[in-house]
Amino acid sequence: MIRGIKSVIFLALLPFLVFAHEFNPAHLVVKEVDTNIYETKWMYPVKNIGARGEVVFPKNCLRENTKIEKNGKYLVESFSLNCTTSLKGKAINVISLSVLTDALITVNHLDATTFEGLMNSKNPSINIPLKEQIYPTGYFKLGIDHLLGGNDHIIFIFGLLFLVSNLIVAIKTITAFTVAHSITLGLSVFGLISLPQATVEAIIALTIIYLAYEISDQKIYNRTPWLIAFGFGLLHGLGFANVLSGIGVADQQMAMSLLFFNLGIEVGQLILIPIFALLLWVATKLKFHNTFTVISYTVIGGLGSYWFIDRVAGIIL
Repeated sequence: MIRGIKSVIFLALLPFLVFAHEFNPAHLVVKEVDTNIYETKWMYPVKNIGARGEVVFPKNCLRENTKIEKNGKYLVESFSLNCTTSLKGKAINVISLSVLTDALITVNHLDATTFEGLMNSKNPSINIPLKEQIYPTGYFKLGIDHLLGGNDHIIFIFGLLFLVSNLIVAIKTITAFTVAHSITLGLSVFGLISLPQATVEAIIALTIIYLAYEISDQKIYNRTPWLIAFGFGLLHGLGFANVLSGIGVADQQMAMSLLFFNLGIEVGQLILIPIFALLLWVATKLKFHNTFTVISYTVIGGLGSYWFIDRVAGIIL
């Protein structure tokens, strides 16, 4: 009875994993080109649920020369912003922001200082500080949201835990995955390597299919399966980089923004690992581990196959 209930619950979640919303954050870039005069770009994902979010600036600012065009996954609204006073100390708001869309805010001041923050449907307003921001914490939050919103990355981390024999090996395996995706994330953002996003996403789906095969073969590694974790981590790092390349990174804080984005990804992983480990522990205690493993690699392989077919079709068609 318990097995049947758990199987039904697990499989019932499958449609939500398959058709989950793609993580594409919005990005507002405001650059001061003269005293209190700003060039502004509002990049909002085309695939959005509900109305497009609208930015509301302080009342002492006037928009001019508005132009809207599509650029990849984003609808880009460009305009000039003429203000009577500086944006420092003022608030920027976004109305109609989707519950599934975060908005990264980047403000480059004339004095070469930069402010970055993150808004969402729960906190649709942000205050531009008077003092210089030292750390780009907005990218840290973005990294967490990206990891927790990326179903393929979540499934991969979940699957890795089936291949390890104990907690120490699990930590080493995830560390190998972390080091690998950090390398390609950095190389990609700095323009040293590049692969088409659609190709990267299709290959990531293949890594998930292969992971399901390894689980089905009941391979348990007493030593770190670092070749799998490291090799596939290199590919997943390119997937992480596509988020940053899509919305852009502030040149003034590129290295620091990259660091904080990566730290956010790691925190997201640390949030997931204890949850997945607990599921495996409960399944073992209830003598449900074998059935749980079969269900898991079937679902993981099915999702990987669906994503691969869907992404390859997107490349061809």
